[in-house]
Amino acid sequence: MKEIDWKSLGFGFSETNGHIQYVWKDGAWDRGELVKEPYLKMHIGASCLHYGQECFEGMKVFACKDGKIRAFRPQANAARMQRTAVRTVMPPVPEEMFLDALKRVVNANRDYVPPYGTGGSMYIRPLLIGTGPQIGVAPAHEYTFIIMVMPVGNYYKGGIKPVRCVIYDNWDRAAPQGMGDVKVGGNYAASLFAHETAKKNGWPVELYLDAKTHQYVEEFSTSNFIGIKPDGTYVTPDSPSVLPSVTNDTLRTIAADLGQKVEVRKIPFEEIETFSEVAACGTAVVVTPVWEITRGDKVIKICEPDAVGPHLRRLHDTVQDIQYGRIPDTHGWCYEL
Repeated sequence: MKEIDWKSLGFGFSETNGHIQYVWKDGAWDRGELVKEPYLKMHIGASCLHYGQECFEGMKVFACKDGKIRAFRPQANAARMQRTAVRTVMPPVPEEMFLDALKRVVNANRDYVPPYGTGGSMYIRPLLIGTGPQIGVAPAHEYTFIIMVMPVGNYYKGGIKPVRCVIYDNWDRAAPQGMGDVKVGGNYAASLFAHETAKKNGWPVELYLDAKTHQYVEEFSTSNFIGIKPDGTYVTPDSPSVLPSVTNDTLRTIAADLGQKVEVRKIPFEEIETFSEVAACGTAVVVTPVWEITRGDKVIKICEPDAVGPHLRRLHDTVQDIQYGRIPDTHGWCYEL
C-alpha cells in the first residue's frame, strides 16, 4: 500500500485492499468472498437499477487509545438494515453474518484504519442490492450484500464548523406513510435537487418540514434534527417519516446520562426560534451545529456564526471519547474487531 498522510485525509472514497461480497439466491446466502477490484458486474435488468431495490448503512471503525480496533454500534446498523430489507422485500442479512462480514473486511484492511491520534477513522458502507434481472414490477430472485471500507479524516478540519440552513416549501424529502423511515437511496435522490440548489445559494444544508402540512420539523437532507432549549432540554422530532438515526439514539442516551431532559415529539416550525442550539446529527461528523435557518423571507438566527453551544460541544466530545476509547463505554456500544 502507498504511504498515507493520515492528518490530510478528507471524507471521500479511496482505494483499499478490497471489499467483501455475498450473494443470495435459491433462498440462501453464500459464504462470501473478499474482492480486490472496486467494481460489480451485474445484469442490466437488475432490480436495483429498475425498481430501486437497494439499501445501505453507514458506520465507523476506530483505532482506540488502548491499541485495539473497534466498530461503533454495528449491531444497531445491522438491525436497521434488516428493517429496511423487509420494507423493500429483500432478504435480510442476519446479524451474525453482518458482523462476520465486518470482521473479515476490516481485518483484510487493518493497514487502512487511521492510527489513534490522527483524528481519522475507517468509514464502513454496507450495501444490499437486487442484482437479479426483473423486468416486471416484482422483487428479484438474486441479491448481493457488500461491505466496502475506506479511511476518512476528521470531517471538519480544525474543529466543528456551524453552518447556515434553508427550508424550501416547494420540495419534500419523504411522503407520509412512505419510506422516509428506512435507509434507501431513493430518499437521498429525492433531496439532491434541493440540496444542490441550496449549496449554490450559500446554504450547506436544507431542513425539511412534514410533507403533509409543512408545519412540523422533520429532518435535514442527510441527517436528523436536534434542538437544545436554553435549560438544556434535548428535543428531536417524532415522525414516521424520519430515519431512526443511530447517532441520534446515541446522543439522546448520552444527554440523559449527563442529566439533560430528553423529548422526542412533534416540533412546530415556530418553536425553532426558542432553541439556543440546533444541529444536524449523523455518522460523518456526529453533530453539525446550525447557526441560522432561512425560510422564505424569514431568517432565524440561532447563535453567532462561529459559536458551538456548550451542550452540543459536550455531546460531541463525549461520543468521540467513547468511540476512541478515552472514557469507559458503559453502554457496550464498541465492538472489538
